Amino acid sequence: MKNFLVAVLLTLLASFAFAQEMPDALVKQVTEEVVDIIRKDKDIQTGNTRKVIELVDAKVLPHFNFQHMTALAVGKDWKKATAAQKQQLAVEFKTLLVRTYANALAGYKNQKIVFKPFKMNPADDQALVRTEIMQPGSKAIELDYSLEKLESAWKVFDVSVSGISLVTNYREQFANEVRNSGIDGLIETLSAKNKSLESSLAKAEKK
Repeated sequence: MKNFLVAVLLTLLASFAFAQEMPDALVKQVTEEVVDIIRKDKDIQTGNTRKVIELVDAKVLPHFNFQHMTALAVGKDWKKATAAQKQQLAVEFKTLLVRTYANALAGYKNQKIVFKPFKMNPADDQALVRTEIMQPGSKAIELDYSLEKLESAWKVFDVSVSGISLVTNYREQFANEVRNSGIDGLIETLSAKNKSLESSLAKAEKK
C-alpha cells in the first residue's frame, strides 16, 4: 500500500515542472487532473500495468531529477563512479522506480489526499510539500515531497513515507552492493532487477 501511495503522489507531482505557481498549489491542481484520469481509465482500474507505465512515462520522466535522486541514493560512492557509470546508474535507477511505481499505481482506490500548511520564502530554491493519505479504517500515512527549482522548473528529488526517505532507503542497499561488487556490480544488479520486472510484466500480459 505504501508503494502505491508513493506512486500516486509522485505521478501527480511530475507534470507541474514548468508551471509558475507555488509548489503546494501545483500539487493540488495536478492531483485533481491525474487522479481523475486514473479513476476514469478502465484499463488502469483493471490492472493494466503496461498502460500505467505509459502514464508514468508521460507524467514523471520529463520532470523528475533522476540524476540527483540517484546521486543521493548511491551516497558517498557516487564520487567513485565515472561519468559513464553515473549515467548508467541513473538510467537503471529510473527504470526501477518507474516500474515499481507503475505496479503500485494500478491499485488506486479513491484514497483522500490532504495537504498540510505550506511555507516557503520567495527566494527559496527548494521546497517541502507535506501531505497525508486518509484511508477509511486505517491510520493516515504521511507523505513529504522534496522539490528543487532548476532553471525555473520545479522537480522532485526525494519523497518520504512516514518519515522514511525513498533515496535514503535505497542507500544502504546500494552501499552494500558497491562494497561487495563495486559500482559495476551495482549497475548489473539494477539491470538484472529491471529485466526481471520486465519479464514478469510480459508474462502477466500473456495470461
